[in-house]
Amino acid sequence: MAGGDHGGQTAPELTVLVYSDDRSVRHRVMTALGRRPAPELPALRYVECATEPLVIRTMDAGGVDLAILDGEAVPVGGMGVCRQLKDEIFGCPPVLVLIGRPQDAWLATWSRADAVVAQPLDPLRMADAAAALLRQRLAGAPVA
Repeated sequence: MAGGDHGGQTAPELTVLVYSDDRSVRHRVMTALGRRPAPELPALRYVECATEPLVIRTMDAGGVDLAILDGEAVPVGGMGVCRQLKDEIFGCPPVLVLIGRPQDAWLATWSRADAVVAQPLDPLRMADAAAALLRQRLAGAPVA
């Protein structure tokens, strides 16, 4: 379940996909989470995606433990991508959607996001939300 087999050795890493057409958003997400969002979790390995087709290909290939999608991405927003992933991938990994305003949280319900964080990103909220989803993923528990 955990993301990485590197050169024949299983590395204790979790793979996090970060989708946004804006490189600065991807950078802020990765900076907020750092190498590990909680001390008991394995280190994170990031896969950056700037386009929706790359997200779909990467998720279809497997090995992603958490997807973080920018709801404000253009031309395809993260909420639509989340809905597609949840509809098309059996056992889809947890998805955290970044929203532009707290008032947009109801839209994330439609997208079937497992967690939502509003921008501007609060590093503590981001780390807490990601860590909770990764803990559930590692435990093999369904994400609620």
